[in-house]
Amino acid sequence: MSNSAERLGRLLNLVPYLQARPGITLAEAAHDQAITERQLREDLELLWLCGLPGYGPGDLIDMAFVGDSVTLTYDAGIDRPLRLNPDEALALIVALRMLAETPGVAQRDGVHRALAKIEHAAGDLADAPVEVRLPGNADRLEELRGAVERRRALRITYYTAARDETTDRVVDPMRVLVVGRWAYLEAWCRRAQAVRLFRVDRIDASTELDEPAQVPVQARPTDTRGGTLFTPTPDLPLVTLRVGRGVRWITEHYPCEEVVRGPGEHWTVSLRASDLDWARRMVLGLGAEVTVLSPPELAQAVAAEAREALAAYATLP
Repeated sequence: MSNSAERLGRLLNLVPYLQARPGITLAEAAHDQAITERQLREDLELLWLCGLPGYGPGDLIDMAFVGDSVTLTYDAGIDRPLRLNPDEALALIVALRMLAETPGVAQRDGVHRALAKIEHAAGDLADAPVEVRLPGNADRLEELRGAVERRRALRITYYTAARDETTDRVVDPMRVLVVGRWAYLEAWCRRAQAVRLFRVDRIDASTELDEPAQVPVQARPTDTRGGTLFTPTPDLPLVTLRVGRGVRWITEHYPCEEVVRGPGEHWTVSLRASDLDWARRMVLGLGAEVTVLSPPELAQAVAAEAREALAAYATLP
């Protein structure tokens, strides 16, 4: 999260910087920004995708390159004072309140200062009945947040839904993050000797240990840029489905291990599921164009729930 925040600040500073220095060389600009020339090029490529609603020619930030120099030709109004409508102001207030509640955020004081200024400018709008809470147990989140900020090791009792088992393990916290509806503790698990994500609502107990967190140098944060935390691994259940034309889109939406075309318009698709309960919900949501080929217990669970649904319809007047 800190890397993303740093890059956002750099991008916001880069536009006025380039405005004041038309024709500056990439090498000089990279030196002034304390980044590599390659990183500067990546930042400029990202700026090309930023701008005003409409997101077409004349809406996006634009630049001209001549040799190894760059000139900002359109700033998309970033030089003008920002004017927020009521919906935008409230959305920004909610986002900043959520950011202020998220453990491990760099420059938390800056977040609170920005929030105070926007709330002051918003006036009565800032008193709207909107309460921001991170998903999961609030007390548990506060404990985990403290451990992250104090950089202390934790002993946790964790329920793994995919294996229907509860384990005790010692972890070295790295950060707490929110993806979708769930809050997660990301930590180095000493038992697995790897970085693991622990859903906060599945942490049954946690105890802060009297020893510092020892996150190895090889530990890397989980990539959440795609808005998902799921990474298929061989230990997860393998689900095989026969799908019709109308639901072939799942082969693009989910990482699949194998896709066999045919017979006819049907495809046979194999993919890993985080657990069979998730797979059951997915199959039921896809409707009549999907048939479970394996595992048998998933097919039985889908059939049982389908029969219950049909029985419920039968009781309607």
